Amino acid sequence: MTQLAEPATTPPAGELIRHWRGQRHLTQQQLSIRCGVSTRHLSFIETGRSRPTASMILRVCEELDVPLRHRNDILLAAGHAPAFTESSLEQPSMRSISQALIQILDGHLPFPAVVVDRHWNMVDANAAIDPLTEGCDAALLEPPVNVLRLSLHPDGMAPRIRNLPQWRGHILSRLDHQIRTTGDAELERLRTELGGYPGGVDHAPGHSLVVPLRVTTAAGVLSFFSTTTVFGTPMDVTVAELAIESFFPADAETAAALRGPA
Repeated sequence: MTQLAEPATTPPAGELIRHWRGQRHLTQQQLSIRCGVSTRHLSFIETGRSRPTASMILRVCEELDVPLRHRNDILLAAGHAPAFTESSLEQPSMRSISQALIQILDGHLPFPAVVVDRHWNMVDANAAIDPLTEGCDAALLEPPVNVLRLSLHPDGMAPRIRNLPQWRGHILSRLDHQIRTTGDAELERLRTELGGYPGGVDHAPGHSLVVPLRVTTAAGVLSFFSTTTVFGTPMDVTVAELAIESFFPADAETAAALRGPA
């Protein structure tokens, strides 16, 4: 007889709070001072001797900078309703967010920009991203497109990135920081995968103000630096996990190549 696997159990709310406190390297006393409660009360919550109210959970999560998705998990574990919605961008209630994303992407032309989710999967992009992905294996361009995998995979952009060790070092360090902040298991798996690709790692600062992406394209070698934009004060899980990566020309030649004739 085949034995059915037991369903995964969610840890108690107190255990989840203790986990996030550990992630932020705070003692119970430090967190209790920030939250304006006694250390004894916080200890009772973490050990399960006291059931925290929804407002208490939200106060603690705010001080610990817990991602909205995980705040909902803690609320549910304590027997409370989730406080934050998780909406699809196709829903009418998200129309203003979708329009804002389109406006940012279109407004950034003729330079590349891409919208990604919490796992670096592409949500949307403007047309200027196409020259960067030319020549990449078709399988890497099948949705959902993971932009970090596309960038560092040997069948992706990697062979055309002129400063690959430096760019890999930047990407992997950034991913390491995100994993420390979120504790996301899927990001950890992605980090392991990307770390196994060839290309070397160079953390040397070089002579640039920022780490550039220098890539060979049909228009020649283009050089970019990037900025990351997120929504301020999000109250929806989807909105909180979106980021816009905008690429700017790092030299006059790149700017001229993308702008075309005056």
